[in-house]
Amino acid sequence: MRPIQTGRAIAAAFLSAGLCAGGALAADLVETARAAEQFSIFLRAADAAGMTAMLKGPGPFTVFAPTDEPFRALPAGTLDMLLLPENLAQLKKVLGYHVTAGRLTTRDLTDPLSSVVMSINAPVTLKKEGSAVLANEAHIVTPDIAADNGVVQFIDKVLLPATTVQPRT
Repeated sequence: MRPIQTGRAIAAAFLSAGLCAGGALAADLVETARAAEQFSIFLRAADAAGMTAMLKGPGPFTVFAPTDEPFRALPAGTLDMLLLPENLAQLKKVLGYHVTAGRLTTRDLTDPLSSVVMSINAPVTLKKEGSAVLANEAHIVTPDIAADNGVVQFIDKVLLPATTVQPRT
């Protein structure tokens, strides 16, 4: 598996403050996701995590953004648990597992199997299967949506890092 090189400077800033300096751009990642009208849960979670300013910042970033449907498919109580103020660090970790520095398009994937380091310094495996591209087990259902400060990859599952908050059963 060949790692795709992306900047790691975002990881420190992302984890320490959850945002970057810079003004809003005309069609930034947040505006692009909002215009698609399928990302209200992702955007609400980004607001709760204090990450909206970062996603509106200069970037560039690549966001593997789950639509609302995969968030609704999480085990009962998971999303509500992550949105609790005491779980802010876990929410940032989950959302950070969807963001990497740089513009990464599916055309950039020249190997059938590669990896990219996300902003929480954890890898996501990218796999080409014919014309399909997967990020871990999530299919990129709408690839390479350009924004002024990066690229949005619409995915069909929420990516969960190795350790996340689990609802009580």
